[in-house]
Amino acid sequence: MGVFSDLVAGTDGDTRAALQQVFDRALAIVPDAVEDLSYGTPALRHRGRPLVGVRVGATHLSLFPFSPEVVTAVAPELAGFSLSKGTIRFTGEHPLPVEVLDRIIRLRAAEIEQKG
Repeated sequence: MGVFSDLVAGTDGDTRAALQQVFDRALAIVPDAVEDLSYGTPALRHRGRPLVGVRVGATHLSLFPFSPEVVTAVAPELAGFSLSKGTIRFTGEHPLPVEVLDRIIRLRAAEIEQKG
């Protein structure tokens, strides 16, 4: 296990399901991603760069795609979610739609590939 999967294992219920979805989808799309910390956040890395990270807050979960451009690209599909430059906030009761989560992961992976 690693820091990301440890975070998932340390939660339960809807929170655990929402975090597990992020973890599972990221590894399905980028199977060579590895667990690590990025800016102190449990994350998956691809080619040494942060792919996505997550945090559990008191009132929400945060997804970090480590790219303001990715957040901007998917913002129209995330009505009802709280967004900032580099963060997408959601809850276990209101998880990210799978198709949008997949798009976030694919866009970020493509950025990493383009940067070499």
